[in-house]
Amino acid sequence: MAAVVDALRAIFAPSNFVIDSESAGDVVARESLLDRAMGPGRRKKSSEKLRRGRLPAEGLALVARDNGHVIGTVRLWNVEAGVDRDGQAVPALLLGPLAVDPAHEGKGIGGTLMRAAIEEAKKRGHGAILLVGDADYYERFGFFAERARHLVMPGPFERNRFLALELKQGWLDGAAGMLVASGRKLALPPLSSAPHDIFSPFTLGRLSTALLCLAGSWAPLAFGVAVYEAARR
Repeated sequence: MAAVVDALRAIFAPSNFVIDSESAGDVVARESLLDRAMGPGRRKKSSEKLRRGRLPAEGLALVARDNGHVIGTVRLWNVEAGVDRDGQAVPALLLGPLAVDPAHEGKGIGGTLMRAAIEEAKKRGHGAILLVGDADYYERFGFFAERARHLVMPGPFERNRFLALELKQGWLDGAAGMLVASGRKLALPPLSSAPHDIFSPFTLGRLSTALLCLAGSWAPLAFGVAVYEAARR
């Protein structure tokens, strides 16, 4: 009953969220939010093949916070959107996942995250963003299936849900082929000569993220948190 009351309070409470850059310390809250919002099947999606073992695009991992708590998340990833007419790879971004804590839906958090992500991608000079999602929702932000008609995902996908937004006009003209991951690879942090350094929140955050991405399981993440908590005692 208490959980129901807390959920109702969250729904009807004033919206005081802020958009912020994701930090290494957000990994546990973000993954928990994604599991609640999207379920365990989220790691089986074709988009996950382009994210696994990679870091998000520089400056394009955002969260929504309410009193310090992560209640929304969006990340964008570097990809090659096929090749152009000259056979050159077309750099682009893949957006996702976008998720909002179910207890905070209906407050405009998802839309605010989307607009912030698109604006930041423009500022950083990117040419296009692709995603797989509900066309009725994403068309309001300028995403359309027509612009991705000659591109394919590295796995099963629904053509009418594969959408693109050009940040620079004509960026995807002639682009055709399969999306390929091109971002920075996720690497395990080097162990310092000082053993206590591995127990810092930053290092453990990176280590937990790396293990989670590589193994696709909560177990390494839980291990990292347990080690950190033990070190604090």
